Amino acid sequence: MTDREGRDMKVMVAGAGIGGLCLAQGLLRAGVDVRVYEREAGAQSRYQGFRIGLNAQGLAALRECLPPRLHGLLDAVTGPMSGERRVVDQHLDELRLLGAVDGGTATDRHVLRQLLLAGLGDRVEFGRAVVGYTEQEDGTVVAHFSDGSSAVGDLLVGADGVGSAVRRQLLPEAEVVTLPGNALLGRTPLTERFAALVPGFGTVVHGPGVSMLLGRMEFRRPPRRAAADLAPDVELPDTGSYLRWVVMLPEPLAPALVALADDWATVRDRLLALIDGWHPDLVELVRQSDVGNSSPLTVRYAKPVPHWGTRRVTLLGDAIHPMPPSAGQGANTAFRDAALLCRSLTAVQRGEAELPAAVEAYERRMLDHGFAAVAESLERLPDFTPAR
Repeated sequence: MTDREGRDMKVMVAGAGIGGLCLAQGLLRAGVDVRVYEREAGAQSRYQGFRIGLNAQGLAALRECLPPRLHGLLDAVTGPMSGERRVVDQHLDELRLLGAVDGGTATDRHVLRQLLLAGLGDRVEFGRAVVGYTEQEDGTVVAHFSDGSSAVGDLLVGADGVGSAVRRQLLPEAEVVTLPGNALLGRTPLTERFAALVPGFGTVVHGPGVSMLLGRMEFRRPPRRAAADLAPDVELPDTGSYLRWVVMLPEPLAPALVALADDWATVRDRLLALIDGWHPDLVELVRQSDVGNSSPLTVRYAKPVPHWGTRRVTLLGDAIHPMPPSAGQGANTAFRDAALLCRSLTAVQRGEAELPAAVEAYERRMLDHGFAAVAESLERLPDFTPAR
């Protein structure tokens, strides 16, 4: 049978980031034959980022796709994220308040990605970089891999991030803008001293020419132990609670520090020189940073695109609407995309809709909420960037 009759539909997902894996979990629950192709060599092959915040919509979308048996584990390995967002100077003297946020949830990207891999098994193929596709006359699509091999399915979903090969072919005119300056991500093991730096939702430090964003990742339970108790078949990393910090660098300083990204000890020394004279707690926060979990961050955003006309190829998350981290919307929007697309494809699987119409309905709603999130992120960016 074909997807028109709601059976034997095969969905291919390019990219095993948190958005693509969320979609795969939901489709697997719906009985859809889903395959995920990831360019990385393995689930542990690279640094995975830092703490992310989930709002009510993002968390609901994630739970909608995740098997109910893993909901308790998800709750256990997240943390509270609410309260006032404050802006202070380099001496920790309060400058202003940005308003309280209630009901947020903090999660670690690497821990969450491992959770999202649970139960997918060989449906996720590592070392398989999608480099392009061919739409065929019979209504199927062929995904082409960097090693010369290929796979055939009814739909290809580009969830392959800001550098998406799928987007480049589907929407060659789509523009992704790189903003001036750069950021450095760091994390430091959480202690009582450092926890006091973030008494609420988050803290922004505005120093002379440099800004620092602070956020707390305090797990309700240690991830590995929580998995052993609540879902023994799931293996989570032995990650401890930490304070995540981001240093926003103005353009004159950024290139030299980012060029040294592989030598974090040198970068850390340069940062320490840059914040010399700041409050001792901030200086010590950088000094005690975790060398293995720090990296540069290039801030990008996508310009809006009109609907492109539905094909057997679509896009999700950063592959279509990357955005600055200033509004905390990136992961939330990707999860909303995943849940929305999963609902549309579930209707096809059940014989309640045809694939082209279901994908178009997803795309139009995704473009609306996705680029609204980009606009909000750009609007709030000045609150977090250093004065020029």
